[in-house]
Amino acid sequence: MSRSQLSSTPKKRRTRETAILSLLAVLIVAMFIISMNTGLIRLSPTEVIHTLLGEGSQQQKLILFDFRLPRIVISLLVGAGFAVAGCILQSLSRNALAEPSTLGINAGAGFAVLIFISFVPATTAAPIFMLPLMALAGAGLTATLIYVLAFRREDGLSPTRLILIGIAVGAGIYAFQLILSLRLDPENYQFVATWLAGKIWGGDWRFVMALLPWILILVPFAFYKARVLNVLNLGDEIPAGLGLPVERERVLLMAAAVALAGSCVAVSGGIGFVGLIAPHLARRIVGPRHQILLPACALVGALLLLTADTIARWILQPSEIPTGIVVAIIGAPYFLYLLARSKA
Repeated sequence: MSRSQLSSTPKKRRTRETAILSLLAVLIVAMFIISMNTGLIRLSPTEVIHTLLGEGSQQQKLILFDFRLPRIVISLLVGAGFAVAGCILQSLSRNALAEPSTLGINAGAGFAVLIFISFVPATTAAPIFMLPLMALAGAGLTATLIYVLAFRREDGLSPTRLILIGIAVGAGIYAFQLILSLRLDPENYQFVATWLAGKIWGGDWRFVMALLPWILILVPFAFYKARVLNVLNLGDEIPAGLGLPVERERVLLMAAAVALAGSCVAVSGGIGFVGLIAPHLARRIVGPRHQILLPACALVGALLLLTADTIARWILQPSEIPTGIVVAIIGAPYFLYLLARSKA
């Protein structure tokens, strides 16, 4: 192969990757407009665009800016956060089935948030901004427990053992969630039940501002660590041979994934499978290089959750179903497919 052919190969790869990311961004914009038009009061795409540009009526501005836009932004942020967290966990554990919900991290975060909102209603600014911190505490404690139970001195952290213990711990936490929710009054119980099913309940700008700092800090941090993830994905021997502090980097990246998942659970409830599906879809279209895989995961996750939330708001109008149910309908068969393929 000539030198010109060798130099053109990376250029073609970058062109293809840029085209894929651009296409995903265009799809998100299209779904954004569709989602803005979904609701009891229908607006045409032209009316949506005019209102976003400041030319709509007061009613249209109220509908879009106060009711629909905050929820759409939360869907995009949560989808990207779960997807990046799932990609990190799959790379660190070298397990295709790893993601925040299958490892019990979502359950731990949800349990901490449930305890908090059971005693402190999230109606003022202080409790709202405390939700991600409570979720982070619950997710961190759960992740630590799972790591301690799954680690063995003779063979380290087995991917299969990690998944099984994560599922078992998550099931136990969900049982405690049910016990706690049964002690609530009927109104709060109805809210908690739909929230645990994955209802995006933080539908105003205060919840956006509570979640946004976590996404703006942790997602770029994951992008910055893309090369480290590439090396860690090869095993422990090669990174150690290259002088990489393996355990320190693993702990940092694990903490970032746990914090991402916990902060997302605080405003979206028990939505699972986004962190499982999005990395697999992104890996199929852009390959395993984390420099491009992580941005693709963020875009795929945002698109997936926004689409699921739009379907959840549209399919049973004027009522709506929890977004987590729509994601589960998509994700459960895919999880079984991956499980069967891993056994094969």
